[in-house]
Amino acid sequence: MADAAVPSSAPAARALSCPSCGGTIELRAAGYSVTVACQYCASILDVSDPQVRLVSEYHESAARLDIPIGTRGTLRGVEWEAIGYMARSEGGEYPWEEYLLFNPYHGYRWLIANRGAWSFGEQLTVVPGGGFGGLSLDGATYGPFFSNGTARVDRVVGEFYWRVQRGDTVRTDDWVRPGHMLSREADDREISWSRSELLSPEEIEAAFPVKAARKPWPPLPHQPSPHLGWLKQGIAIAIVGAILIIGAAIFAGGSRTVFQGNAAIAADGRDQTITLGPVELTRPYQPVSVRAEVPQLANGWVDLEYALVNRADQRAFTAYKAAERYSGVDSDGSWSEGSRRATVNFASVPQGSYDLVVDFRGNNWLGAQRIGDWRQGVAAPEIAFTVRSGGSSLANIVLALFLIGVPIGIALIRHGAFEAARRGQSDFSGG
Repeated sequence: MADAAVPSSAPAARALSCPSCGGTIELRAAGYSVTVACQYCASILDVSDPQVRLVSEYHESAARLDIPIGTRGTLRGVEWEAIGYMARSEGGEYPWEEYLLFNPYHGYRWLIANRGAWSFGEQLTVVPGGGFGGLSLDGATYGPFFSNGTARVDRVVGEFYWRVQRGDTVRTDDWVRPGHMLSREADDREISWSRSELLSPEEIEAAFPVKAARKPWPPLPHQPSPHLGWLKQGIAIAIVGAILIIGAAIFAGGSRTVFQGNAAIAADGRDQTITLGPVELTRPYQPVSVRAEVPQLANGWVDLEYALVNRADQRAFTAYKAAERYSGVDSDGSWSEGSRRATVNFASVPQGSYDLVVDFRGNNWLGAQRIGDWRQGVAAPEIAFTVRSGGSSLANIVLALFLIGVPIGIALIRHGAFEAARRGQSDFSGG
């Protein structure tokens, strides 16, 4: 479709009678419009002819329009009047609607309605740069989306600045970037370019009496992903959070040994209690780990119950762990399992002086055949205790990073699904 020069002054409206049905038609862009469709019988009139020649005649009622001809609305700070309407499709499929807007000082614009979403379009006076693989305009890049389409006019009402009638067709190609679309229309006489911008539902509803779709599905070709903004913000927050977590781990990473002690395991397997300490903790809060190691443990286990007791207020932090080690020989050869070490962790212990109270008991796998010292010819085993403060648990760091990453992963999945649905409609999707 050809563009029209922007008028320098407001044209006068003029009324004329339809030669087909006699209805009165108000010509709103007199002197600029070439054709007008009668709103009563949909006949196409050539208003460039002083006698108003009847180009074609359709004795049918004009469709009820979402934006009636003559409706005015303010969009982007300019008052526009709807003067023309076209229903178009790809040979009867994939229909959309276009409303021609007019302002005597700003010229013509288009409102394009597609599946309940609205775009604001304008004719271009320059040809975008680039090639078929991608175009550029005003520093922005557009990727190819539709190719070799055919747009057909299925219904027309109102007035236009070029001759148009039902059944007219043009060849079309489209390029998109988030929120915008470049369209090329060509016939045997001319080539025209237009650019359209997707409007938010709030903006179009504030300008004209229409109801806009909030979440059209499948997405429009130039519809931005609603998850992308949150995803970018979430990634930025996650990076900051990860840096803080790792920084805190490094800052608190100087773990140190605050106590070491030993305890012998009774050969008869009775319950035992030992109090170790003092354990001096100097930071306001710190992680504390207690490692118990039984170097001579074989085919048995040691139950360990801990109470880290604050000497000042008797507040206790408790934990349980068992060290166990087994080995033997079977048809497959020698085997072993378990560990002679057992470590418990207290996440955040306040500053203070503590006693480590340990209740423990040695158990022999041989049961009633227990040998006095667990292993014949070897001295009774001992437990070596090591208490360390500070540092960060690797598991806690990994868990914190995982929790930060979960919402990012969900957003990535949703964004990917949206983009797959959007790109799946393209002639270049590769599907």
